[in-house]
Amino acid sequence: MSEKASNWKFAEDVVAEPEVVVAAREHSLELGVEPISPAIGAQIAVIAAASRAASIIEIGTGLGVSGLYLLHGAPNATLTTIDVDVDHQQYARDAFIAAGTPASRVRLIPGRASQVLPRMNEASYDLVLIDADPENVIEYVEHGLRLARTGGTVLVPHALWRDRVADPAKRDRSTTDFRTLLTEVSTSGAVRSALSPAGDGLLQMTKATA
Repeated sequence: MSEKASNWKFAEDVVAEPEVVVAAREHSLELGVEPISPAIGAQIAVIAAASRAASIIEIGTGLGVSGLYLLHGAPNATLTTIDVDVDHQQYARDAFIAAGTPASRVRLIPGRASQVLPRMNEASYDLVLIDADPENVIEYVEHGLRLARTGGTVLVPHALWRDRVADPAKRDRSTTDFRTLLTEVSTSGAVRSALSPAGDGLLQMTKATA
C-alpha cells in the first residue's frame, strides 16, 4: 500500500462513528446502497457545524447515513431529504428517531429529484447535499445553487467518482459529468469551491456574495 493510500485509510479508520450511524451504514451495505464514507461524513458534519446551518436539504436520502452526519453537526437544523425509494426513507426515518432527532425537524419527500427540485423554494437553505443519480449531477448542482442562500454551501460526495475522474482515459457518462462539473466550478465566479480527496471525493461550493 502506498503512503498516500495509507493516509487515506487512516483518515477513514480514525473516525469514531456513533452507533446509530454504524447501524445505518451496515444496513445500507446489506441492501446495496452505497453510503458516504466515514471521513466524508465527518467532513460534512464539520461543515454543517461551522456554517451553523439551520435549514438543510439533501438530495438522496439513502438509509440516512449522510443525514445523520448533517444533523450531528447541526443538531438544531431542519432537514429536508428527497429520495425516490420510499422503503429506504422509512429506514432513514427509523435511524433519525434512534438518534433522538425530533420528527418535526425531518421532512422526507418521496419522488424523483428531477421532479421535486423545481418545486422547492430558491435561496431557502444554508446547506445542500447532493448524493443521487450521478448521471444527473450537473442538473442537481444547478438546482442546489438555486436553492442555497447567498453564503450557503453545496456539497457533492463521490466527486472523484470511484477514482475515475483523474484518469482522462475514463470517459463513461458519470465520470465525464463529474470531471466537467469540477472543471467548471473551479473557474466560476459564482462560487468559492474546493475539492477534498478523502473517501471518494467531496466537492464543496459556497455561493459567493455579490
